[in-house]
Amino acid sequence: MGPLLAQLLTGLADASALFLVASGLSLIFGVTRIVNFAHGSFYMLGAFIGYSLMQALPGAVGFWAAVLLAALAVGLIGALVEMLVLRPIYRAPELFQLVATFGVILVVQDLALMIWGPSDLFGPRAPGFDGVLRIMGEPVPEYDLVLIAVTPLVALGLWWLIARTRLGVLVRAATQDREMVSALGVNQRWLFTGVFALGCALAGLGGAVQLPKGGADLLMDFNILAAVFVVVVIGGMGSLPGAWLAAVLVSVLNVFGVTYLPQSTLVLMFVVMALVLMIRPWGLLGRAVVAGDHGQPGAPERPIRPASARVRVLVALGLGALALLPALAPAFIVTLASDILIFCLFAASLHFLLGQGGLISFGHAAFFGGGAYGAALLVRHAGSPMELALLLAPLCAGLLALVFGWICLRLRGVYFAMLTLAFAQLLWSIAHQWTGVTGGDDGMVGIWPAAWAAPRAVFFYLVLVLAVGGILVLRHLAHAPFGYGLRAARDSLRQAEATGINTRVVQWIAFAIAGAVAGLAGGLFVFAKGSVFPNELEIARSFDALIVVLLGGGKTLSGGVVGGAGFAAVEDLLGRFEYWRLALGLVVIAVVILFPEGIVGSLRNLADRLRGPARERENSP
Repeated sequence: MGPLLAQLLTGLADASALFLVASGLSLIFGVTRIVNFAHGSFYMLGAFIGYSLMQALPGAVGFWAAVLLAALAVGLIGALVEMLVLRPIYRAPELFQLVATFGVILVVQDLALMIWGPSDLFGPRAPGFDGVLRIMGEPVPEYDLVLIAVTPLVALGLWWLIARTRLGVLVRAATQDREMVSALGVNQRWLFTGVFALGCALAGLGGAVQLPKGGADLLMDFNILAAVFVVVVIGGMGSLPGAWLAAVLVSVLNVFGVTYLPQSTLVLMFVVMALVLMIRPWGLLGRAVVAGDHGQPGAPERPIRPASARVRVLVALGLGALALLPALAPAFIVTLASDILIFCLFAASLHFLLGQGGLISFGHAAFFGGGAYGAALLVRHAGSPMELALLLAPLCAGLLALVFGWICLRLRGVYFAMLTLAFAQLLWSIAHQWTGVTGGDDGMVGIWPAAWAAPRAVFFYLVLVLAVGGILVLRHLAHAPFGYGLRAARDSLRQAEATGINTRVVQWIAFAIAGAVAGLAGGLFVFAKGSVFPNELEIARSFDALIVVLLGGGKTLSGGVVGGAGFAAVEDLLGRFEYWRLALGLVVIAVVILFPEGIVGSLRNLADRLRGPARERENSP
C-alpha cells in the first residue's frame, strides 16, 4: 500500500505545475479563443526568470518572493505580447493568431539562449522543504507535499476571481458571448489583455514552482506544450475545474504507467485523450464548440474561380524556370528546390483539408510520415523497387486517413484537431519503439532511388512532375462539384445536408485524399534523403505545415504552395545564422501583422485596390 500511496502523491505533485500552466491556457482560450502555441514559452520564461531571481534573493522569503515575482514578470511580458503582436490581428481569419504565437515561440527561444546560455540550469531546493518524509515507510519529498497543498490555494484564488469579482463576471460573460459583452460597452481590448496577462502569469508561476524538481532548460517549452494542450482538451477548453481534473488524471496515470507499463508512457496521455473525446466530444467539463471559437472569422471568402490567362502564363514561366534549374544552378540549389517542392506538396495537402474543408488538423504529419515509412518498409523488408514503393506510399497514407478520419470526423474544432494529433502521436510511438521493424531512433537508412533516378537532375524532374501533378489534382478537385460540396459542408453543415449533400462522406473522402497526397510527399521525401526517422511523425512536422498554410492564406487556392515555398526558402537562408530562430520569428510576426489574410490573400486585396482607381478612370468620360 505504501508504494501505491507514494506514487499517487508523486502524480499529484506533478499535476500541480501542469494545472497551473493548463489553467492559464484554458483561461486564455475561454475568453479570447486564441490557441496559444506560445504558452510553453511563458512557462519556460517563468523558470529562467525564477532561477535568476532565486540567485539574487536568498533564504526562504527570497525563494517564494522569486516565485511570485517571476509570475508577475511573465504576466507583464504576456501583456506586451498581446498588445504588440496579437491585438493588431484580432480581426484576422480564424486561427491566424496561432501563426503569431508560433513566431513568439521562435523569438523567446533565441532570447532565452542569448540571456541564459545553452546549459541546463538546476534550480535551488526550496528552503525548509529540501528533505523527505516517510509515509507508510516510503520516502516522499517534502516539496511534493508543498506543491500538493499550494495547488488548491491557487485554484481557490482563481475561483474567487472568476466567481466573486467584476473581472470574473466579465470573463464569464466573454466566455459565453463576446459580441454581447462588446455591445454592452465593455472595452474588449483591455479585457483580452488582462486575461492574456493572467494566463501567462499562471504559466510563469508553473515554471517557477517546478524549479526545485526539474530546473530550467531550452527544451522545456516544447516538452510541456503537448501535455498542456492534452490536459486542456480532456478537461474541456475554457473549463478551469476540467483542467484541474484532467491534470490529476494525466499525471497520476503517467506515474503509474512508468512503473507498470513503461512502454506506454510516450502515448498514454494521448490514448486517454482519444478515449475521452470519443465518449465526450467536448471534454469532461467542456461545452460544444460554436462558430468563432478559434478567433474572428475574418472577411467573407471570395468564390473561387479558374486562374486568369495572366496567372497561367506566370505559372508556366515559373515552371519553365524550374525545369531549367538543373542546367543553370549549383547542385545544392537543385537539392534545395527538390526539398521545397516536396514540402509544398505536403503543405498543399493540408491546405486542401483546411482551406476547402475547414478541417483543422494538428496531426497531418501522420500521413506524411506514414507515406515515408510505408515506402521505406516496402523497400527494406519486401525488396520493392522505388517505382512500386512510390505508388503504394500514397495508398498506405490514404488508408490510414480513412481509418483516422472515420473516428475524428465525429468531432469539431480544436477537439477534432487534437484527436488527429493523438493518432499522429500513436504512430510516432510505434515508429519510435518498434525497433525491429522501423529501426526506432536510428531510423531506416539506405533507402535510395532506383538507378535511373539516382542522378540529381533526374530525381529533381521526378519530384517536379509528381509534386506539380499532385497540386494540380487538388486544384482540379477544388473546382469540381466535389469541391463545391466540400466548401458547402465547411460553411454550413445543416444547409448543405438540406440540399442533399452527405457532408460526412464528403469530408471523409477529402480527409483520405489529403492524406494520400501527403503520403506521396512522404514517399518522395524518403528517397530524396535516403532515410526516414520518427521525427517525420512528430508534432513539429504537423505544425510546420499548418503554419505555412496560414501564412500563405488559408482562404486562397495557392496559399499552401506560396506559404510552403516562402517559409522553406527563408528558413534555409536564415538557418545559416547563429540566432536564426529570432530572425525567423520576427519575420513571421511581421508577415502576420502586415498580411492579416495571409500573403496571397493580402496581395490579392492590394491588387484589387490598385485596380479600383484604374477602372474608375477607364469608366470616367
